[in-house]
Amino acid sequence: MIKAPANIPQYKGIQHPVFTVALRYQEIKIGTGAVAEPGKMLKIFYTGYRAADGVKFDSTSDHPRQPLKDKDGKPVMGDDGKPKLGDIPPFPFHQGIGNTIPGFDQGFGGMKVGGKRRIFIPWQLGYGTRTIPDRGADHPGIPAKSDLIFDVELLDVADAPPPPPARPMGGMPPGGRPMPPGVKPPQGATPGAPGTAPTIRLAPAPAPSAPTAPAPTTTPAPQTTPPPASSTPGTPPVTTTPPATSTPPATTTPPPATTPQPR
Repeated sequence: MIKAPANIPQYKGIQHPVFTVALRYQEIKIGTGAVAEPGKMLKIFYTGYRAADGVKFDSTSDHPRQPLKDKDGKPVMGDDGKPKLGDIPPFPFHQGIGNTIPGFDQGFGGMKVGGKRRIFIPWQLGYGTRTIPDRGADHPGIPAKSDLIFDVELLDVADAPPPPPARPMGGMPPGGRPMPPGVKPPQGATPGAPGTAPTIRLAPAPAPSAPTAPAPTTTPAPQTTPPPASSTPGTPPVTTTPPATSTPPATTTPPPATTPQPR
């Protein structure tokens, strides 16, 4: 069990186990406002300590503060000649989506606005086997496998902003089907209209009532080619053309009446 070092503030109360890895929290003050729950946007104050030695490694009270300004937008100066600073900015985070270490995220379950809590986080739910380097005198590092303690105050619970709309995949019209590159929806189609999707055609389709035309190769070539002039008169071409339609032999032989008769 993680115990609070003697050199950090001590609080009386029951430590409530949350998981089998001994994530615990201690109620310092029970709030009366909205309840923190996964999916909500929380605003908090916090101070983090290393459980092994009580060294403070981070706190919202150490974060930069904006200077106060008057109605003309000029900094308000204090008696010491320095600009006065505004309130401590709260730390906002989206609970339940993994933006913080697991023990910190899970330690707010059931907490109400106005409440204060001390969260005891085992190293398995903290930074694990990672070593966090120093970031200056106000932000000392965290050794690997360090248990952590956070004193937190819940200031506000609000609905998280909606995620941005998912962009369609390449060639996907809104509400439609995959669109091949270079192909446009047919005229009259409204992409994205509820319950409709544009019909996609890669080539013009034949009219439904038009019969399928026979292939040109089904007609023998001699049928469309006249017989040569040197062919024997009266001999029908070897084709599928009926003999009745062929040219009669009389058309190619001069009639006897054209020969002069002796007197």
